[in-house]
Amino acid sequence: MTGVQVPDGADLIVLVDVGSETERKLVQATLTDLADRPVAVAPLRGDALAEPLTDADPDTVVTAVRVAWAPRRPAGHEEEPPRRGRWSRAAPSLRRRPPGLLQKRALHRDPDRAQVVLAAPATVAELAGRWDGTGELADFVAQQAALALDRAERGVVGERVKVPRHVVEAIEASPDFGRELASLAARMECPEEELRARASAALDGLVAAVDPAAVEVFTGMFRPLHSRAWDVQADTAGLARLRELNRRHPLVFLPSHRSYVDPLVLADVLSAHDFPRNHVLGGDNLSFWPVGPLAKRAGIVFIRRSFGDDQVYKLAVREYFAFLLSKRFNLEWYMEGGRSRTGKLRPPRHGLLRYVADAVERRRVDDVLLVPVSITYDQLREVSLMAAEQGGAAKRGEGLSWLASYAREQVSTPLGTVHVAFAEPLSLAAALEAGADPADPDARRLTLQKVAFQVAVGINSVTPATATALVTLALLGVRDRALTLGQVRRVVEPLLAYLDERELPHSGASLRTFRGVRQVLGTLAGQGVVTVYDGGEEPVHAIERGQHLVAAFYRNSAIHHFVDRAIAELVMLADPADRWDEALRLRDQLKFEFFFPERDAYRERIGAELRRLDPEWETADGREVLCRVPLLVAHRVLRSFVDAQLVVAERLAARDPRTPVVDSEFLAECGGMGQQMLLQGRLHGPESLSRELFATALQLAGNLDLVDPGREELARRRQEWAAQVRDVVCRVVVIDELDAAARRESVGVEP
Repeated sequence: MTGVQVPDGADLIVLVDVGSETERKLVQATLTDLADRPVAVAPLRGDALAEPLTDADPDTVVTAVRVAWAPRRPAGHEEEPPRRGRWSRAAPSLRRRPPGLLQKRALHRDPDRAQVVLAAPATVAELAGRWDGTGELADFVAQQAALALDRAERGVVGERVKVPRHVVEAIEASPDFGRELASLAARMECPEEELRARASAALDGLVAAVDPAAVEVFTGMFRPLHSRAWDVQADTAGLARLRELNRRHPLVFLPSHRSYVDPLVLADVLSAHDFPRNHVLGGDNLSFWPVGPLAKRAGIVFIRRSFGDDQVYKLAVREYFAFLLSKRFNLEWYMEGGRSRTGKLRPPRHGLLRYVADAVERRRVDDVLLVPVSITYDQLREVSLMAAEQGGAAKRGEGLSWLASYAREQVSTPLGTVHVAFAEPLSLAAALEAGADPADPDARRLTLQKVAFQVAVGINSVTPATATALVTLALLGVRDRALTLGQVRRVVEPLLAYLDERELPHSGASLRTFRGVRQVLGTLAGQGVVTVYDGGEEPVHAIERGQHLVAAFYRNSAIHHFVDRAIAELVMLADPADRWDEALRLRDQLKFEFFFPERDAYRERIGAELRRLDPEWETADGREVLCRVPLLVAHRVLRSFVDAQLVVAERLAARDPRTPVVDSEFLAECGGMGQQMLLQGRLHGPESLSRELFATALQLAGNLDLVDPGREELARRRQEWAAQVRDVVCRVVVIDELDAAARRESVGVEP
């Protein structure tokens, strides 16, 4: 028997949780060991416990017993390898608890599969002391016994089976919920019973189960969406420490979001390392039948994409989060609010984070650890559709036909590797304590923004520059040119050297050989991203027509590692007396595209890059410095972003300052004008014609107070901003020309 030893000599009440005759016999054999002491045996139900509990002495010990079934092991008791290939091969194995009629046969095959577990005991007096008086004591004791049995069972089957039970009932019975509901009713001047009914309905829609059988079915159905396409390489060095931390604190996993399969990939990695299943927050647009009901039983929490001013729904979310976190259930969501359309991290949204902060501030939980997670793919089939959306195409709605089409594409051919890495966790309690007064809404919002920023920085810090990203970085750096295999290598080699020198993560070691570069180019060609012409002396490679946004997606997943270097190069082309000011101006110009630290830390980082260029950078001739360094990246890293800013700046400058800017119409105008500027040679490449890049540039203009209608003074400031952007673009072009000249590859780019 597995579990906690029961004190000798104590009277006992044993609650039995069995579901079959086989389990009853196993438990009965265990109970014979307790025949020498007074024992009351009852089913694990409140109504069955009421009478024994009423007659019990306060020192009577209450415990519970159950049969725990370990997962079925294959012949030889060896771990079964991950299954790949056909959908039928991904079907779930026999559920952990076999059906009653098959349990006897299961024990005959493997007698060690079933173990009787005993819940941690407690006296009647102790249980009565924990009870808050809500409901019946017998129901409370039965609930506590079930939770204690769950903990004991996890000692046999592992942490992966940690599941929440009776969540809605527990939340509604909570005194905290009652107080919050009464307070809300008073503020809204609405009957409390009416709000309670609405809150209950909201909780019913939110609360997800984690049924092990549903988890296995869900996993078996959807694992081929990633297992057939990618090999998973996970940096799991820190997971043992995270698992230990999880014994004391709940974890909130906050991954980057590039694919619909992100939650499936992360779930497999965590399951393989014995983490309990996360409660994954997903948009209610994915709750369509029949996937939605199954997913909800497998731990997916379908949540509204916008709460609006629905205070009751906000209360339900806040209380649900507090319940899960207080019970150390882990959460997972995607702070970008949607899949990245450009390949780099989107600005994080911190709306859901405030509900976690509420739980910490209200002492519902001591601390919550935020875990930044990077999920990066060598290639993604979804990118083509997302690129089309950047060109103005409508997003296809999710549904059964969408899922069937998506599944067919995913299982067609392998796409390389998906890289999963975990950054150092952040203590939310420490961040809130170091922040400003939580009673000040603006100060609290700023604190949570800083926390979200730290999460994004953590994700970037462990995101590897993939081989695909480095090759597309090389190919997108030349305009209307094809490169030989050797020319691609000559661009990639100094990039790898820089990453190694800075000890930055990458998976591009294979690019040090011609074979490795050829393999990446071949894979990109197979996906239609790269075109190869081999009718001449040697094959040459270029981005396929219409695929520049796809290539930019892969490139952008790695450029955060090179942004400081790119800014340093632009600073070197400024007047020596103005270089620090220029570094700060560039930080402001790019702050909606990249994650920059506070000014002092930023200054230190840029200073380090400038010293790498030349120890005497403060007085050196910038052009001469750039001519002799082995690596120039500004044109490869920043050109598409400043080109998009140029389009937006010039359209605003050409606009009557009195005419209001309607975002959708203005972005469409930028798309058309950007195409004209590209044809005229004023833009480097089609990758700058991105609706998302235009939207971010417009957001920057709004931050500079250049969007809202005004008079002549606004027209003047718009012209000044356009001139500033043109100046940056011109310096990027100069760096492009210097790089081309150094490689004897003139690209003929005009300012």
